[in-house]
Amino acid sequence: MSDRHFAHWPRTLPRHLTVPATHLYRNIEISALRYPTKAALVFYDSVISYARLQDETERLAAHLQQVCGVRKGDRVLLYMQNSPQFVIGYYAILRADAVVVPVNPMNLTEELRHYVSDAGARTILAPQDLFAQVRPLLREGLAAAAADPAAPGLRHAVVAAYSDYATAPTGLPVPSFVSAPREPVTEPGAVAWTEALAAGRRPAPIEAGPDDLAVMPYTSGTTGHPKGCMHTHRSVMYNTVAGTQWLGTPQDAVSLVVLPLFHVTGMQNGMNGSLYVGATIVLLPRWDRDAAAQLIQRYRVTGTQMIVTMVVDLLSNPRLAEYDLSSISRLSGGGAAMPEAVATRLKELCQLDYIEGYGMSETMAPTHINPPERPMKQCLGIPIFDVDARVVDPATFAELPPGEVGEIIVHGPQVMQGYWGQPQATEAAFVTLDGKRFLRTGDLARTDEHGYFFMVDRLKRMINASGFKVWPAEVEALMYAHPAIQEVCVIAARDERRGETVKAVVVLRDAFKGQVSEQEIVDWAHGHMAAYKSPRLVSFVDSLPKSGTGKVQWRALQEREKDAAAPDAL
Repeated sequence: MSDRHFAHWPRTLPRHLTVPATHLYRNIEISALRYPTKAALVFYDSVISYARLQDETERLAAHLQQVCGVRKGDRVLLYMQNSPQFVIGYYAILRADAVVVPVNPMNLTEELRHYVSDAGARTILAPQDLFAQVRPLLREGLAAAAADPAAPGLRHAVVAAYSDYATAPTGLPVPSFVSAPREPVTEPGAVAWTEALAAGRRPAPIEAGPDDLAVMPYTSGTTGHPKGCMHTHRSVMYNTVAGTQWLGTPQDAVSLVVLPLFHVTGMQNGMNGSLYVGATIVLLPRWDRDAAAQLIQRYRVTGTQMIVTMVVDLLSNPRLAEYDLSSISRLSGGGAAMPEAVATRLKELCQLDYIEGYGMSETMAPTHINPPERPMKQCLGIPIFDVDARVVDPATFAELPPGEVGEIIVHGPQVMQGYWGQPQATEAAFVTLDGKRFLRTGDLARTDEHGYFFMVDRLKRMINASGFKVWPAEVEALMYAHPAIQEVCVIAARDERRGETVKAVVVLRDAFKGQVSEQEIVDWAHGHMAAYKSPRLVSFVDSLPKSGTGKVQWRALQEREKDAAAPDAL
């Protein structure tokens, strides 16, 4: 990696990071020892101290070991929204020396079936509002076990009611799935969360070490079934510490955590990093722009992470001026480049720079973050401590000079061991250069003369219009400058003459609906970017499809476009 990448290295930080060579559970154990009465979690004005967090984590870990039969290295599914139970469940699984398999709570039974089968999980922690999705799999697993005790499938479920941890009076808007009273748990194999804790069991001594598996997030499954990314206590610990060091998170920080905890960005920077330093986490299960603003004001939140769509929605709130957001000193995020027009609006309205970063499930969150003293807009940042990241030719793996577009490859302590049970996929995901094992990210980027990385697009997300390569993310960023556009996704459309042409699927701001035509957007785009990349087609929609982490699902729109064009191809 070139010395260019260190040109704007944060002045107060070393280039190498020494992290604890310990089990991840030790982080909350130590924070509870240091700050027993301090608020670890705030959930709709209900407070859980560090001492209570550790105590309940140990009780649940003992239930997993003594009732569910969880052993060292077993995979346990964690299928929940952001909540105290997610945090307690996550650390209880670790305390039982097992492996956390975080599952998107938007997944339904058939999607869950893959996680159960692929991970070989026998135990799941789930909320009562989603237990209907779990029940068929639990019944199948128990039926199979009756015939053959060694058969795969679920055997145990711990069922939580979010309302058990939202008991304080609150004026905040509480979603119905949170406020719903606890329901009795009568299903064979299942037990109520409160019952599991009430038994007061204590777990066996910790056996796992830093090189044992700790967390196994699954990739989004853009090609075939999702794959489990194997992370050890060491690789998870690395980014747990790195994020707090890079962004300067002190023990008295207050973090609003609204990014999903099942996703590595929220998991690491929102949860694990905050608990490592002994900070306070204010939890929000689902994005609600008014609730988020109220919580920032009420708890004097010092930092938060939001993806671009959240920032756009927050800034679109006509009531924004009613809230005091002045306590926030850091707003960071990633997943998609922040359009310059939105970043400018954020700076004007909130006096905040958006600190962008870059990472993947395969790297347990960031490999790149912008230097807080010199952030660049629409930029992934620079490689963080101990990371060797390069932009290479995808065919030859030769490193490319600044300005040329190639694939990002990364080598670092936070990179996964490989994909669970997928040796061929693992082999295809890595390349060895200069004696180092690099992960192929499949993301296209370029670097500048200062060593900053700029996303261009996914390796396969490219539009070929009359031989010109069009990168949709670049077009989207340009289009956000139009005052009528709230959200936009750019896809390829079939064109008889050009082969493919550029189409923009647009969500208009409320004030412009009925006032702006699709052709006017086409004309404006033609005047604001090169003709070959300017959208020839614009389609207005009420909303864009999004994943459980809030990212726009461009592939879904692309598939719809292909399906719509199919009859014409006959």
